[in-house]
Amino acid sequence: MTRAVALLRGIDRAAFAVSLVTRLRTAGVTAGFTATESLVSALAVAQLASRSQLYWAARICLVRRHSELAAFDAVFDAVFADAVLTVDPHARRNAIDDAAPAGGDRQVRVPKDNALPEDGVGLPWVTLPPAVAAAEDSDSELTVPQRLPGELAGLADTPFEQLSMAEMALLGRWLETAIRSWPQRRTRRLSVERGGRRIAMRATIERSRRTAWEAVELVRAEPVVRPRRVVMLCDVSQSMQAQAAAYLHLMRALAVGADAEVFAFATSLTRLTGVLTHRSPEVAIEQASAKVVDRFGGTRIATNVQALLTSHHGGAVRGAVVIVGSDGWDSDPPEKLAAAMARLNRRAYRVIWMNPRAAAPGFEPRVGALAAAMPYCDRMLPADTFAQVAQVIAEIAVSSRASRGSRAGTCRQ
Repeated sequence: MTRAVALLRGIDRAAFAVSLVTRLRTAGVTAGFTATESLVSALAVAQLASRSQLYWAARICLVRRHSELAAFDAVFDAVFADAVLTVDPHARRNAIDDAAPAGGDRQVRVPKDNALPEDGVGLPWVTLPPAVAAAEDSDSELTVPQRLPGELAGLADTPFEQLSMAEMALLGRWLETAIRSWPQRRTRRLSVERGGRRIAMRATIERSRRTAWEAVELVRAEPVVRPRRVVMLCDVSQSMQAQAAAYLHLMRALAVGADAEVFAFATSLTRLTGVLTHRSPEVAIEQASAKVVDRFGGTRIATNVQALLTSHHGGAVRGAVVIVGSDGWDSDPPEKLAAAMARLNRRAYRVIWMNPRAAAPGFEPRVGALAAAMPYCDRMLPADTFAQVAQVIAEIAVSSRASRGSRAGTCRQ
């Protein structure tokens, strides 16, 4: 070999670095993603002229502890000791072609899990790294890596009653990061914009002073756009005991990330906006649970909706997206709930009802309080898992494009 650059010309440097790091980690070298990225960058800019220079480039980028030098040297020697570095630039492609069977099916034979670098499994960019899992009931020599969903993805589809408090707190922090975009509303105020469709008369007249009071240049303006307010009412009665803690995490995510007004209710209404904005999620949930003194009791949805509208916090509902989190069990008469929801509907911009029982097969809100409330809701969404709650957040995010005139008298499911 004269120059190591010839080896890496035509070679996928990222695949080379990942394969080498995979073997190093198998041997106990703790090389992470940052170290792998550093090696790829070094191979892209360094003019390597010998195997020794390649060794030092890899060692500087991948080794962080003195105790790992012996393992790194062993793996490097096992891979490069007998390697012919002056291979064809298309060696990786040719190696894959040579592995294809006569029938034309282009497959690469992956070594078994017990294959070690010391056994001579080829260069990192020619031979794929060992698979991490194999099918127990298969006699094939090929093994397929086992790809499992992430921890959050698995927990997001788990019903609330099966989650521990630690898992619920983890998913609560995930909900706070899930609020990316938010509905906007147009205010009556105007701001100067070059491409505005309106003419700002005062600014135009002021600017005409420079041109002898001739309006040579028109100043244009557009309405100021602000985030739309969100108000959430959460049912914490006995029938909602399994979902109450998860809904509190959603209320905290809305209060922290969207400046929302949040309330809990069972037989009375309790405002939780102040306590849920605490910087510690654990402290916020604990204080909110302690503040709601009537939780896990009866339910009076109509009374509490009416109490919100008649309180000094009722102004926050005007023009807001209102979320009602409840299973619909109510001790108030249905006609009283219908009157309260009709008033809420007239004051709010959009009403969304999230129901943990709506995901059940064959569920239809035909009787009781739900039947009375549905004509005054825009959407009813299931909310029994965190994945479904994330769909509620997505529904709020598109509320700015919803049409108030699209209601047909019933809630869409």
